[in-house]
Amino acid sequence: MPVLNEREHLRTAVASVLAQDVDGPTELILALGPSTDGTTDLARALADEDERITLVANPAADIPVGLNLAIRSAAHPMIVRVDAHSELEPGYTRRALQILERTGAANVGGLMRADGRTPFQRAVARAYNSPVGLGGGAYHGADEAGEAESAYLGVMHRSVIDEVGLFDESIRRGEDWELNLRIRRAGYTVWFDPSLSVTYWPRDSWPRLARQFFATGRWRGELVRRLGRGNSLRFFAPPLLVLALIVGVMTAVLQATGALSGAWAVAASAVYLPLVAYAFLVLVVAAGPGGGRGWRDRLWTCAVLPTMHLSWGAGFVIGVLRGAERTVDTSRLGTRNTPLP
Repeated sequence: MPVLNEREHLRTAVASVLAQDVDGPTELILALGPSTDGTTDLARALADEDERITLVANPAADIPVGLNLAIRSAAHPMIVRVDAHSELEPGYTRRALQILERTGAANVGGLMRADGRTPFQRAVARAYNSPVGLGGGAYHGADEAGEAESAYLGVMHRSVIDEVGLFDESIRRGEDWELNLRIRRAGYTVWFDPSLSVTYWPRDSWPRLARQFFATGRWRGELVRRLGRGNSLRFFAPPLLVLALIVGVMTAVLQATGALSGAWAVAASAVYLPLVAYAFLVLVVAAGPGGGRGWRDRLWTCAVLPTMHLSWGAGFVIGVLRGAERTVDTSRLGTRNTPLP
């Protein structure tokens, strides 16, 4: 479990891990980044309470660095990746190990069930759980088990991870997807099973959500630069929306200033059609069961979906053009670099 500034969630996340019923010995390794909110003191207290908890220092704070430090210090042949911002359901690990044995897969994951405590966070959670919100990845709502492109968190064979080379420490976001790509290219299977689920608590404010998705999109653009066709086509929908918006704004300016007039202006209005279609889609989602219960929920949904798509898409375009460079997700702590999931 990579940990950085997670005092609010760490105790419940750790408790959900330690409560797992597994045949054989287990350990929980916390890779501690340089937290400023008292998380490290809490982690030390938790380690004093349970001898199964081991602490390793992760001064770099990057997720893949912390994961690799934890994996290298692990003593057992199975690796269960967990997140300090989520909670494992009871029986998660036992079922995952059974699925690995039954299917012969190298890595198995289940559903990311986003939840929220505030109206905004619940709106983000609904967007996460909707195929429109995050593009229909299996772990956001599929109901049939089968081979998958990637796995949320993941329960993995240590031998396979060692064989393909652990997490790529040069990738700050999307490192799990890239590892699963190498696992699949090595001839192994990544498996999704909806009987597994993890509760995930998303960002709880608008600026943090936008920063998170911009960083994620920029790293996806970097992965497109590195891996090209290894990326699913669904990743290209948000950047296409951003480009359509840019073209639409430019066309509107030209029409308003008279630079485009007459038949040319009428023909150019066709560029608005994708934007109108997108706005209609957002309204349909907000008006349906995925939009919430009251009018305030539905308004939040109308605000959250474009925020996610446009932030991610803008980051993607910049990432493709310029690469991710040193981009990190600053959504956990104001403007400080906090590359958390």
